[in-house]
Amino acid sequence: MLAAFLDDIREGDMIAPRRMAERLRLPMTRLSRLAHLNRNTMTTHPGSPAVQAKLGEIARIIARAADLAGDEGKAIIWFKHQPLPGFGKTAEELVEDGHADVVIEDLDRMAAGVYS
Repeated sequence: MLAAFLDDIREGDMIAPRRMAERLRLPMTRLSRLAHLNRNTMTTHPGSPAVQAKLGEIARIIARAADLAGDEGKAIIWFKHQPLPGFGKTAEELVEDGHADVVIEDLDRMAAGVYS
């Protein structure tokens, strides 16, 4: 399941922006805002280190959440709709605000059995 998500968003050795947008059920413009990337840069230079790093952050969050939830669909719903305790924002909103690190730390705490 986890590997399926990562495999489905890849083209060769890189994360494909369009595939990621499709799996997350987001328009490309929304994904570009989440990743803090220009939409044109994301589509014309998908293999650039900056694009891959930003998409990689989102992919790690979804993959980790899917691992914890046991289901990719639940992880995507969590990402989009479930506010993180103590933050009052969803993981998607925190990522858009530039706080992917906070989401990853929260997932790490959940994995360790510590719930906020």
